Amino acid sequence: MQKSSSRLVELDFFRGLVLLIIVVDHIGGSILSRITLHAYALCDAAEVFVFLGGFATATAYVALAERRTEAIARSRFLRRAFEIYRAFLVTAALMLLVSAVMVAFSVDAPNLAVTDLDDLIASPFAALGDILVFRRQPYLASVLPMYAFFAMLTPFALPLARKKPWLLLAVSVALWACAQWTAPWSSSYLPTAEEGGQWDFNPLAWQLLFVLGVLARCQPVYQRISAMRFGWTVSVLALGIVAAAAYYRLVIEHAPLDTGFKQHLAWFRALNFLAIAWLTANLIRLGWAKKIAHRLPWIGMIGQRGLLCFIGGAVISLVVDSLLYTATEGYLNVPYGLVADAIAVGLLFAVAKAPDLVQRVKRIYTVRIGMSR
Repeated sequence: MQKSSSRLVELDFFRGLVLLIIVVDHIGGSILSRITLHAYALCDAAEVFVFLGGFATATAYVALAERRTEAIARSRFLRRAFEIYRAFLVTAALMLLVSAVMVAFSVDAPNLAVTDLDDLIASPFAALGDILVFRRQPYLASVLPMYAFFAMLTPFALPLARKKPWLLLAVSVALWACAQWTAPWSSSYLPTAEEGGQWDFNPLAWQLLFVLGVLARCQPVYQRISAMRFGWTVSVLALGIVAAAAYYRLVIEHAPLDTGFKQHLAWFRALNFLAIAWLTANLIRLGWAKKIAHRLPWIGMIGQRGLLCFIGGAVISLVVDSLLYTATEGYLNVPYGLVADAIAVGLLFAVAKAPDLVQRVKRIYTVRIGMSR
């Protein structure tokens, strides 16, 4: 992992790739989702997304602290928490709007926020209040409250990651262990509109991967371990873990894992992801990831505009999934599924490209106004 404060093309590439995977993974009839991470691992794109979020946060924080001051970096990430909160509200509103439109056109799909819509119609002020305080998190918006929580912790975590990494790691592991030990009761302390309801992502557990991403950026963990005399044994162990998990998913257990394992970040999910991350770090060191990133710059562009593409991807997933479910009556259809994948990927690329097109139109308009004068 590089120490340069310049933009990392590998980071943008992997962030863009994971956003693409998240989009197709939330389309039930997707064909591409049959070969994404969750199909052959005990973890999925969520672990990658959170870890890369921690790595990207640390990269931005360190660069800003070096260019300006630590105080400015802290202030910037407190504002970032508000930006993510605002993105949550936008995503929640879009999920409700899309669901309302689909229902109006008699589209009956399992992932529409019908319950939230019914509650909104019955008690609009109460339902809106629940969304404002995270008690209600419409479909696909649920990851953002966790991210807002992480952004608020960044000004406290980053100084520790740079000066006292072992203390930060110990606190993070302790919080994760407590979340595991008290599950499912640990998430009952989080605000929910439903009695006995729980957040889709328990932030006390998932902060572990965010912190590990921060530490991977701030400390040369990979370099030190791989440089040791028997450092190669870690790669062998990681390969063994990945192979064992793939064998389990492909041969032994084909059904989706219990949602509680993901909600509270079960140890085997975290371990499987860390093994994959270690092997991926080898590819980065060998320069393969950079070569691929340079050949597929459009994926990196999606990663650069992560928050915008996450919001757009949530809408794309819900719309495409609902229409595909209606067209196929819930059955797997390979041609329709491939068309749905192509549409979803194309639309996400269009979302990433939109700011450039808007800027181009503004420049053309400004030039024409200037010439007319």
